[in-house]
Order: sequence, then C-alpha cells, then structure tokens
Amino acid sequence: MVFRGPRRMGRPGLLGTVARTAVITGTARATSNAMNRRAANKDAEQQARIDEAAQQRYAEQQAAQQQAPPPPAPAGDDLVSRLQELARLKEAGVLTDEEFAAAKAKLLGS
Repeated sequence: MVFRGPRRMGRPGLLGTVARTAVITGTARATSNAMNRRAANKDAEQQARIDEAAQQRYAEQQAAQQQAPPPPAPAGDDLVSRLQELARLKEAGVLTDEEFAAAKAKLLGS
C-alpha cells in the first residue's frame, strides 16, 4: 500500500471542483435560457394583442367610413338657386308654363 498523505475530508479535489462548477454553470445557463424564452414569448403575445387591437380599430374605422352617407348638399341654397334658374328659363321663353310647373314640382318633391 502506498501512502498518499492525509486525506482531507469535506473539501473536494480538483476534479470535484471542476464537476461542481460545470453543474452550476449548466444550471445557470438553463435557467437563464428558460427566462429569456419566457420573456420573449410574453413579449410576442403582448405584441400580437396590440396588433390585433390595431387591426380591429382599422376595420371599425373602414366600416364606419363605408356606412357613413355622403354629406347632403345644402338644401336651402341649392333648391332656391334651382328654382331661380327655372324662373329665368321661363322668363327667357325657354320653358313653357307646363314645363316650368313640372320641373318645379319635381324639385319640390311633390
């Protein structure tokens, strides 16, 4: 039997220290990777919700624009100007009394 000197109890040798360091490093790396993946997934889900909400708002705006009727023409001024034009045409002799009455009734909706 060869005497190798006193054995130290409780302290690992060089190989044990290297092995323990490798385990700790591997565990730390795995934990870090898992946290990074979780954060990336959370960010991607949040961005997807933001994109979906933006698309929904855009679709609602488009639908509102398509459903909105065109603004009506100013009825008072336009109607008055058309009646005045008909009266001028009648006075100029372009329209007969019957044509004037028919055009006036059509404009007034009666």
